[in-house]
This record gives sequence, C-alpha cells and structure tokens, in this order.
Amino acid sequence: MKKLIVVALLVIIIPFLFVKIFVKTDEINFKYVTNNVIRVKDEETGTITKVPFEEYITGVVAGEMPATFELEALKAQAVASRSYAMYQMTATKDKEYDVVNTTANQVYLTNEQLKENWQDEYQEKMNKIKKAIAETNGQYLTYNGQIVNAMFFSTSVGATENSEEVFTSALPYLRSVESVWDEESPVYTDTYTFTLEDFYNKLNLPYNDTLTIEVTSKTSTGRTRTLKINGEELNGRDVATKLSLRSNYFEIIQNENNVTITTKGFGHGVGMSQYGANGMAKEGYTYDKILKHYYQNTEIKKI
Repeated sequence: MKKLIVVALLVIIIPFLFVKIFVKTDEINFKYVTNNVIRVKDEETGTITKVPFEEYITGVVAGEMPATFELEALKAQAVASRSYAMYQMTATKDKEYDVVNTTANQVYLTNEQLKENWQDEYQEKMNKIKKAIAETNGQYLTYNGQIVNAMFFSTSVGATENSEEVFTSALPYLRSVESVWDEESPVYTDTYTFTLEDFYNKLNLPYNDTLTIEVTSKTSTGRTRTLKINGEELNGRDVATKLSLRSNYFEIIQNENNVTITTKGFGHGVGMSQYGANGMAKEGYTYDKILKHYYQNTEIKKI
C-alpha cells in the first residue's frame, strides 16, 4: 500500500462479511475497551499497535469524514465508528488484532499523518474532531440490547439499501430509508469513459464490436444487482469493482469505439450516508436523530 495521504474526500467502509449478526453487550470486553486499548493492524507493514480507544476513534473520524462537515454529523460518525469498532473487537476476539487501518474495516490515521495532511489547518480541524469525540465519549449503538454493526458509506442514490440486498444478512436496523440530502454531494453522479477494448479487458470479456447490455435484476433503490454483457451474466458490484466505479448504480452506453458509464452514489449504500448525515445536520438535526434515522430502532448506550 502506498503512503497514505488523505484529502477532503470520503473513504468508504465496505466490510464484505458479517462474522456475527448480533453481538450482545454483555459479550463486549468492557474492561478491555475502557482500558483504552484496541489492536490496530497496519495493512502495509503488518505491524500491530495497541492504540488508546478514543484516540483510535479520533483518527477514524478524521480519516472517514471531512473535518469541514457539520459538528453533529461528525458526532454521528463518532458514535457509528465507535459502535463498529466495538462490534469488530468481539467478532475478532480470537485474532491477534481487532481491526486493520484501511477500508477493510475503518480508515485510521495517526496524528502524524493528520499533521501532514492538514498542514496549517491541523489545530483547527483537530479541535473540531476532538469536540465531536468528547461530546459523544463512550457512546455506541444497540438494537434490542445488542451492539450493532454500524456500517456507513459516502453518498446514497436518494435512499439507503436493505443490508440483504448488498451483503448476506437481513439486519433489522439496516433498513432502506430515504436520504434526499445526498444530491448535494460532489460525488452524487460521475461519468467514466473507456475504450471498448479496455472495457472488455477490465471485465475479462472477449472483444466484440457490438456491446449489448441487459440489466437482469436491480435492488429496491435501482442499483444493478445482475446484468448480461453480450449474453454473459455478471454481478453488478463485481462490474463496479473491476471498472473502479463509485457504485453499482450505473448506466452503460456504447459510442462507437468508446463506452461511457454514468454512476450515481458512492459506496455500498448500507447504513449511514455520510453526506446524508451532513445534510441532516445542516437542517438542524442532532446526531442522535441522524443515527436513529439511518440505524432503525436503535438506542444509544454509554460504556
């Protein structure tokens, strides 16, 4: 992995597997958490470091959400990230580490990395992040007394996805909800252009002068679940990954020897939309209201 320099772009969390559907709060090693220790593996070096827990959450919020976002959105991110980390700490308790420092779990940036990224704005931005952490200190989400897998992503297509439409498990707190604020996101739509040859190569398909696209199934929000390209059945998320698209909500059009793809949204679409959360905060919603909107019927608890 190249040296990590993060600018004011959102990073998407895409945990592909649910190790457990629920984790009971009495299964959480609260002593371990309150001792301010989480084991973070650096994916580049393989080094495992014990990081103070709230320091880790600070580095995650700074890595996952721009400091320019509204304070209430940053506070919602803090609670979501804390919940996700606690969930992973129990789900991975038999491993040598709890989380990795990339989008495989949550992006975690050290203080040194943040100073390099923010330069002269470091103190101002760090003060804002720390305020969000302090005002939600120890808070996490539960559903029926069980800690939740608080997934999140950048930008929705106008609504979030039901968890089973993207992953394997139908989680009652990860239901599709409206997220109309996302249209203000700078990554709400995007356009990509490929040569026809490059398009086929990236998808490992044989070259054909004529491109035939048939969408065979969609999610409830209109994302492509499966499609046929020149008769070959493909998974929409796999296509998005291979072509480095921001989401699998896309339209593919051939223009002679080129292929143009228009996408909507950014990320897997499950859980809290970060731009949606910021939009809600701008309208006066507090962080607890934001969280209850995206994580249905959950409660906020404190360690």
